[in-house]
Amino acid sequence: MPRKQEPEHKINRLIEVPEVRLVGENIEQGVYPLKEALRISEDLELDLVMITESATPPVCRVVDYKKFLYEQKKKQKELKSKQTKVVVKEIRFGPQTDEHDYEFKKKHAQKFLEEGSKLKAYVFFKGRSIIFKDQGQILLLKLAQELEEWGKVEQMPKLEGKRMIMMMAPKK
Repeated sequence: MPRKQEPEHKINRLIEVPEVRLVGENIEQGVYPLKEALRISEDLELDLVMITESATPPVCRVVDYKKFLYEQKKKQKELKSKQTKVVVKEIRFGPQTDEHDYEFKKKHAQKFLEEGSKLKAYVFFKGRSIIFKDQGQILLLKLAQELEEWGKVEQMPKLEGKRMIMMMAPKK
């Protein structure tokens, strides 16, 4: 047996407070007893919808409930479409990456920044290669300098465990 879904707002007879602040189109705004507010909404053939329950007295709007829900969903969808998702692309180097590999990875990094993604470039130190951490830092700073036309450094090279990490953000 399917359960009846409860509405997300209190409407009409589900409102159980002695008085409400009434807002809406074509009505005198103000504080009314609940019975009076229900009568006004019925006269206009609309619904009484509780908007803000936490206010004193609670705020209710006289509106067509289906239309009200439609407008709310439309607003939420619009807000969601305006949000931007931050994509972080990673590029990994070794402390002694040769020139050809470096240029190849730099082209990819440039492409990532051009498409608006953030770039996380890091040098991974295996075993005893940690003694070359200054080479890793020089490599990352060189990359940052060569890509400064497409992005700006958000985080300077920093050693975290066996990785030296640098973050870059695309220029607007």
